[in-house]
Amino acid sequence: MIFKTKPLSRRTLLRGTGAAISLPLLDAMTSSASAAAPTSPVRRIGYVYIPMGFNPSEWTPTDDGPLASLPSSLSPLAPVKDHLTVMTGMDLQNAYPGSHATSNSAFLSAARAKLTESTDYYLGTTVDQIAAQRIGQQSPLASLELAMDSANTVGQCDNGYACVYQNNLSWSSPTTPLPSESHPRLVFEMLFGDGGSPAERRAALKQRASLLDSVTEEMKRLQGRLGSGDRNKVDDYLSSIREVERRIQTSEANAKDNPLPDLDRPIGVPAAYADHARLMFQLQALAFRGDITRVITFQLAREASNRTYPEIGVPDPHHPTTHHGNNPEKLAKVAKINRFHVSLFAEFLQSLAAIPEGEGSMLDNSLFLYGSGMGDPDAHDHSNLPILLAGGGAAKIRGGRHVRYDNPMPLSNLHLTLLNQVGVPLETFADSTGRIDGLFDPVTL
Repeated sequence: MIFKTKPLSRRTLLRGTGAAISLPLLDAMTSSASAAAPTSPVRRIGYVYIPMGFNPSEWTPTDDGPLASLPSSLSPLAPVKDHLTVMTGMDLQNAYPGSHATSNSAFLSAARAKLTESTDYYLGTTVDQIAAQRIGQQSPLASLELAMDSANTVGQCDNGYACVYQNNLSWSSPTTPLPSESHPRLVFEMLFGDGGSPAERRAALKQRASLLDSVTEEMKRLQGRLGSGDRNKVDDYLSSIREVERRIQTSEANAKDNPLPDLDRPIGVPAAYADHARLMFQLQALAFRGDITRVITFQLAREASNRTYPEIGVPDPHHPTTHHGNNPEKLAKVAKINRFHVSLFAEFLQSLAAIPEGEGSMLDNSLFLYGSGMGDPDAHDHSNLPILLAGGGAAKIRGGRHVRYDNPMPLSNLHLTLLNQVGVPLETFADSTGRIDGLFDPVTL
């Protein structure tokens, strides 16, 4: 398609009262010359954290190399297997001595947390924030920090470590943890609010039945400049926003029917864990799709969480179950929880793969690291971590493989490799010993 007019800016917005909606990447935002140019390197990166390790017997592929089949805990990822690399033998030495707090804090920092119960905590700048300093500056939000649990614990949480280590995945400096948001409504406002205090944004939202109602006139004006393909993209994107908004409103309306929610779950979110997680993943997809942010962290549950999962046949609290003592029944329940969390991540990846973008899909233009800072939860160790790498063609990922390291491979080496892959020319990160070769096809940054 050749455009005779000046391409739309990538920052083109639909504006209405109290709202500003970033548009997805459209054909009308590229000139004929740039449209013919090679696909640019991957420009999005996401980190998804699962707590309390895994059951390796149900997670680890039998064979190295091509993924002929996936073990039980990873089986939900079969539809996106070609976008997946399973990594065995990753190590996080600075998380020792073994604890829940350091599993969480070291996952993205690869740094040793200062042992303190007070406010003189000290860790390190996390890898997502290093990425945000480089690629995050090109979007309205440099990064987005999300969680499933409310960070309502303070003081000492685990073996003399302050709760701040357990509550926060992201740190913008060694002394500055970044709190995560777990309430879908507040995340929605962060993405689509238009300035003002949180109270002002909430008041603006209450004044209209739908966020999209206020941008109708802007949409009519824009449609005249778009081709049919672009109009379909915008319509689909706005429909997705409307559906997420509807789901949030329904959850808030139903809150009165659930007067005693899970203590870790904020009031006004979906009652079912899976529904809450899906909604949070949908919000991430919208944030990427509108180029509102290019860096996201998501904590699927907090370390030492006592959340139960009766919907998958695990009514027992998660944390005590992971102290399995090699009990086959408990190990089976750990594997079920692992599979449940993976299934939600798999749904998210499939949704991104279904969104066209450029010559491929949104998944093609993204990289994700999924895993835990703990290996065997019964031993509280930090070796042989459950680590998955997912992404697409523009990321140059060599997917559909199981990569095993016989000698422990520092997780910081993987962090360094991913930073390089998204265009951050760092030579070292934390205790890294070098870049990991062979995970990606060669790419010029």
